[in-house]
Amino acid sequence: MKIIQDPLEFQAACAASPELGLVPTMGALHAGHMALVAASRQRDAATAVSIFVNPTQFGPQEDFARYPRTLEKDSALLREAGVDLVFAPPAAAMYPDGAAAFVTVEGLSDRLCGASRPGHFRGVATVVLKLFELARPRRAYFGQKDAAQCAVLRRMVRDFFLPIEMVVCPIVREPDGVAMSSRNLLLSPQERQAARALSRGLRRLGDAYAAGERDTAALLALGRAEIAAEPGLRLDYFSAVNGDSLLPLPTALPNTLFAVAAFAGQTRLIDNAHCDSGGNFQM
Repeated sequence: MKIIQDPLEFQAACAASPELGLVPTMGALHAGHMALVAASRQRDAATAVSIFVNPTQFGPQEDFARYPRTLEKDSALLREAGVDLVFAPPAAAMYPDGAAAFVTVEGLSDRLCGASRPGHFRGVATVVLKLFELARPRRAYFGQKDAAQCAVLRRMVRDFFLPIEMVVCPIVREPDGVAMSSRNLLLSPQERQAARALSRGLRRLGDAYAAGERDTAALLALGRAEIAAEPGLRLDYFSAVNGDSLLPLPTALPNTLFAVAAFAGQTRLIDNAHCDSGGNFQM
């Protein structure tokens, strides 16, 4: 496994790797990330993983400085998993002095997390386009936990005619239902306990959906009540939207995304469930 910091060196290494799969990450890897790596290893001739805590997707009052950075541990995990290339650039390499080009996916970037984190999806789209241009992968792998991000990136790929297949893999959860996230490392024991209410809210909503309820206002009221009962959480949003447009839906249909974000202390957590193309509820 080769660890590369220079963007042009990474670009050259990727160009020499046919049928490349790319797994973009911000590091602090967990089993969810490793599931993406395993998916690429099954389908692609070579796998590259980027580890870059992207400053442009963090607001001035957000947790950029606190975000966990565990490059040595991450590298050991990736080496054991059989990854070919690791790209871990410094911020100055990705955003050299005078860098002025950014990507904004209009409309989508202002919804869900974009509404409460202005500029977040602009930062995400910009860095991912940079990674796509450097790696030129055949496939790129993302987690369903970041469903809104995936919607933004799918639109970017479509609008720019990028020859990249976006592969979205299921959420990987802890035994108690909490969605795996690098930010879980920032939680105190009490905050980690409180975080379980997110998946409980989605599960309660899902039980009502399975019983035949399709009115999204009624479904969301159940999920919000579950979170409201947990004093350790502060709700940001709990929404039912179309999984591609991220626009609100009055009725749960195939491709409905139920997305939730909340704060446990100073740490912002997200989770979601969705109705697949057949209308089946998936967490």
